Amino acid sequence: MATRLVEVQKLKKWFPIKGGVFSTTVASVKAVDEVSFFINQGETLSLVGESGSGKTTAGRTLLKLLQPTSGKIIYKGKDITKLTPNQMRPLRRNMQIMFQDPYGSLNPRMPVGDIIQEPLDVHGIGTRKERKQAVATMMETVGLRSEYEKRYPHEFSGGQRQRIGVARALIINPELLVLDEPISALDVSIQSQIINLLQELQQRLNLTYLFIAHDLAVVRHMSDRVAVMYLGKIVETAENDELFDHPLHPYTQALLSAVPVPDPEVKRERIILQGDIPSPVNPPSGCHFRTRCPYAMPVCKEQEPLAIEVAPGHTVACHLLTKK
Repeated sequence: MATRLVEVQKLKKWFPIKGGVFSTTVASVKAVDEVSFFINQGETLSLVGESGSGKTTAGRTLLKLLQPTSGKIIYKGKDITKLTPNQMRPLRRNMQIMFQDPYGSLNPRMPVGDIIQEPLDVHGIGTRKERKQAVATMMETVGLRSEYEKRYPHEFSGGQRQRIGVARALIINPELLVLDEPISALDVSIQSQIINLLQELQQRLNLTYLFIAHDLAVVRHMSDRVAVMYLGKIVETAENDELFDHPLHPYTQALLSAVPVPDPEVKRERIILQGDIPSPVNPPSGCHFRTRCPYAMPVCKEQEPLAIEVAPGHTVACHLLTKK
């Protein structure tokens, strides 16, 4: 039986829009709107969707880098939603994030040895000598020479900078790592190296990943389970192979139709979605996807679809399946 490490229940993150003389709230950006999912110990859950669907906001709210508007975040059976920053501090050792931009997330004025060591300093872990040794060991672990510790971020390539980001995130032995599109800014040849490194470290250190991405070929290689997100809501969740072999939500089908097939004999019909993703300030009524869905029905405008389990572990929020 898998151990559930983290779970979110009806998580919301709305950003208020201020206006008028008194700066009152006139509207809200509904970045994450009642999202629910869980991640088991040692597995990788991938969160996929178009840009603007709320993936990054969901990941940062999960770690409470952003304060949730409502809902629950449960870590190891404990509700951490209402914890203050001081109460969260001990938990920060167990929950880390790796950012998308490997250069923008590193302080250009600090040598990389100090960047990697900073979490140890913040949490007061070990003596000065032990910290230096831990940094040298971690640099070797992620494929960097320990003598590079005196160099600055601008002296490294994109792939090396992302390895520095991995080392900084793992130096305090976390359990949960949120990977926010960690390879999207890298060359294709370097992407595979970073993915292989992350998988190797996951096996060795028993890490749990929330992998945020839009490259579905990488997601299939990396994931145990996949959650598909559209305009602040999760529309489909399933085991990795189940989702890729039997996508049921029209949005999931459209995303997967765009993935290149490495076999010239296989012809895949491309599903082209009409229009752009609507604004999260004023999302469509009922089903958020209805304005772009080729199968939209009158009920889609009136009612929001409920997530139903169509197979063990495979849930879909779509009126088409309810009708069937």
